[in-house]
Amino acid sequence: MTIRVAVAGATGWTGNLLTRTILSSKEFELTGAIARKHAGRDIGLHLGMGEVGLPIVVDLNAALERTIDVLVDYTSASSVKGRTLQAIDRGLGVVIGSSGLTADDYAEIDEAARSSRVGVIAAGNFSITAALAKHFSLFATRHISAWEIIDYASANKTDAPSGTTRELAEEMAGIATNHIELPIDQTHGSPEARGVLIGGTPIHSIRLPGYVIGFETIFGLPEERLTIRHDAGSGAMPYVAGTLLAIRKVMTTVGLIRGLDRLLFQQDRGI
Repeated sequence: MTIRVAVAGATGWTGNLLTRTILSSKEFELTGAIARKHAGRDIGLHLGMGEVGLPIVVDLNAALERTIDVLVDYTSASSVKGRTLQAIDRGLGVVIGSSGLTADDYAEIDEAARSSRVGVIAAGNFSITAALAKHFSLFATRHISAWEIIDYASANKTDAPSGTTRELAEEMAGIATNHIELPIDQTHGSPEARGVLIGGTPIHSIRLPGYVIGFETIFGLPEERLTIRHDAGSGAMPYVAGTLLAIRKVMTTVGLIRGLDRLLFQQDRGI
């Protein structure tokens, strides 16, 4: 059965390519294109693919004039939570690719999804290789007692730390307690230079031209260290395959699944 999808952020960096892919697919049908700009313009014409008979709309209410099974959100932290809760209330599955939500936000979303008996799949990064880097980091957490994370992104990324590293740090906290030899509040000089603590993990966010998105988890033991690093290129293609997988899976999900790695390694969560 064709899955009917609405994309919020349909003209954005990732949403643009995802929308193109859905329009070219026989497995999915694009029934909603939400964007802040170009409202009323045919999404196919806007993407240079020819007229498809679907106008860009400014909000979910307008998109719901057509039938939608799944909302995919690639917008911003300032709007994604409200739109997600609205979609859940209308019985839609939701795939969240926007970053910036907190553990408390996700707890509220999970509760709402379970109450409405629908699914939500969220990932700070829908790249397959980023999911592998996260998976390997979680595995290492079981065996190495001290770690920190460096979060890399472009100079204009508004949220810090990234959704990817926040998600990773919060999951690491559920596996083991990070050992920080010298408590950060005992640091002389400027303690904030030691990063922000998320679930007991110091995260250091770098925002510079030349980066797209990336992270490295650094583990330390006496006389040795391990670095697990992921770097994304300049295109959005790495995120499309993971997002399509999430669209498929959310149709049979109830409640929140957080992290693409949970879809890839469902049989190996014991690590």
